[in-house]
Amino acid sequence: MEENMWIIELESALLDDCNVNDIYGICQGKALPEALRPDVWQVCLDVRHKSDQMSLFNEIYDLPFQSQLREDCQRHVDRMGNDEEDKVSVVSDLESIITFYCKNRNLQYEPENGWIELLLPLFALKLNRSDTFNLFESIRDTYIPKGCRPKGNVFHVFRLLLLYHDPELCTILDTKKITPDMYSLTWFQSLFASCSSLSVIIAMWDLYFQNADPFMVFFLALLILINGREQILQMRSSSKEEIVKFLSNMPVALEVDDVPDFCSLAQYYALKTPTSFKTDYLKALYGKQNDSPRSQEEASKVSQALCLPVSVYELVENSATEFPVPDAVRFFLVDCRPAEQYNAGHLSTAFHLDCNLMLQEPIAFATAVQGLLTAQRQAIEANSNAGGEHLCFMGSGRVEEDQYTHMVVASFLQKNTHYVSLLTGGYASIHDYFGDHMADCLEDHNVRKCLVCQQHNVQQTKSAPLKASSGPSSSDLFSKFSAAMKSKSAEVKGKLLDIIVNPSANGGAAPSGSNSNSNGAQATLSQERHVSAKERNGKRYRNVAPVFSIDDENDDAFDGPAERDAPQLAGDGKEIVNLNHYFKTADIINAFKCQEVHMSGYMYDSHLIITPGHLVVLRELGRGQAQIMVRRPLASIVKITAKKRHRDLITFKYGFPDGDGLLITDMDRFLIPNAAEATALVSKHIVKVLDNAN
Repeated sequence: MEENMWIIELESALLDDCNVNDIYGICQGKALPEALRPDVWQVCLDVRHKSDQMSLFNEIYDLPFQSQLREDCQRHVDRMGNDEEDKVSVVSDLESIITFYCKNRNLQYEPENGWIELLLPLFALKLNRSDTFNLFESIRDTYIPKGCRPKGNVFHVFRLLLLYHDPELCTILDTKKITPDMYSLTWFQSLFASCSSLSVIIAMWDLYFQNADPFMVFFLALLILINGREQILQMRSSSKEEIVKFLSNMPVALEVDDVPDFCSLAQYYALKTPTSFKTDYLKALYGKQNDSPRSQEEASKVSQALCLPVSVYELVENSATEFPVPDAVRFFLVDCRPAEQYNAGHLSTAFHLDCNLMLQEPIAFATAVQGLLTAQRQAIEANSNAGGEHLCFMGSGRVEEDQYTHMVVASFLQKNTHYVSLLTGGYASIHDYFGDHMADCLEDHNVRKCLVCQQHNVQQTKSAPLKASSGPSSSDLFSKFSAAMKSKSAEVKGKLLDIIVNPSANGGAAPSGSNSNSNGAQATLSQERHVSAKERNGKRYRNVAPVFSIDDENDDAFDGPAERDAPQLAGDGKEIVNLNHYFKTADIINAFKCQEVHMSGYMYDSHLIITPGHLVVLRELGRGQAQIMVRRPLASIVKITAKKRHRDLITFKYGFPDGDGLLITDMDRFLIPNAAEATALVSKHIVKVLDNAN
């Protein structure tokens, strides 16, 4: 009875108008009961309360390709071996749904486009025609990537993923001129429905829809190739046609019992992949169909990409964040710029590998590469922020130097090095990302010698002064980054000096560079940096209406930094305090017992402290002690939101006005039993702080 309690809980949740997150938490990868599957899929695909769209169908079958569609429907249903009565009904519904879909979306049916294969498993749910149509439409919109056609952008992206995780296998297929669309087109078009048994597809989609991750198909496809790599390697001498046929049929071998492990391993590979893979391609692959010149330009960039790109935001966050998950991506940054550029400004944790050495002094370059690999291994063993098994190469962002950076990256790929990526925009993107905070975040930055600064100065003389960078960064993030990076600077540079001394007098300065002012830089770490009334062109809220509010929102997603379990201010240092003594502090206005809720789902017993100027979070450690997790200025709170279905789940969003809108830079989420009192008190004191600032 206890083993089946989750089924009762699931039934109750379905009656209580639950969402996909509720279902995922209850089921946790278990096989769904057949009786509940229709309701679960409708919730997961957000069509449970959708209107009857098929009622708009005029039942006129007059499309130019109607006869072809009817023949294809009949052929696919004949393969299923149903009774004659069932066949007639299924064929009729298939043709009706696809005909209406084409008319409603102004699309043209094409043979072997995966639509029929995608629909057939839905008929196993035995829903009415309208509900089946809604499910089909939602799957097409949510989970089938745009451009699933020969040589489509989807398959360029998939090749980059394969190159990242298995460069040897990717190279073999490239040598045979076998592109992913030749064997995986039907996988992506139908979520494997065209090449797996019905029972396997039902089991796979149970997990797929609960995970609610459209990119899962990429990792499932990747796993199929990696599982079959030994057989593929043995077929090196086979013809191209034989290999393509073998690859295309690999999913056929999947059995129902394989599905849970298959999906779990796919999630593991997703965890081992930079998040830029999703964020950079999400809109292009799963947004609205876009054939604008800009989207075509982006597609061209993907097809010509040397390796997987990594965004500057991910690199900075990755370097400054403590990782509770052992298998999460951690980068080892390799700065490939010429020595004089490196010495004019660089990230503290970057290993310097002068790309000019590759052509000018090959022996010195080989020595430097060995030093890089040794430094990487030692950094990983020391669990340093500077160390990770994922190599991220960085150029200057200038075409004249980056051609050599690309040669260095290509040399690593030729050696079948796993986890090779390239920072999008190079050093220039890091420079622009930090903006006015470069002094805190870059090591040895020299304005007079920095090429990016020189270029900006030239632009400023030609036009109006450049506006301060307004990317998704915050003072808290910069301070945190500065603390995390510079605290490791001496350690990292010391290790690199022990490992490699560049033999070139001109072009090969060792990564230690000049560190004469590192103590001075360290001294600045105790200064808290916040967005204040004096920053961003004068007073923050001049001529701006109050932007904080208590909303009844259902969505707390935002575009700023993810929640982090790391110090938010360099000066806080996650200080441990005695709770009784702390509560007696004179400037505490009120304290609310709560639970801090992280994006990971973990909850921590905490106290939300309100002072005249700050919001402080104490996390209980037991025995009357607590740790100061964050100390947020009240003036940085721009929005307070609550869930519609859970009024005690409160989110504090931080940022500043940006034009007519808000730039959200960070957020904290809490479960507060007396949330109304807490939010009202916080709002009251935000008003006081802003009034005093003005």
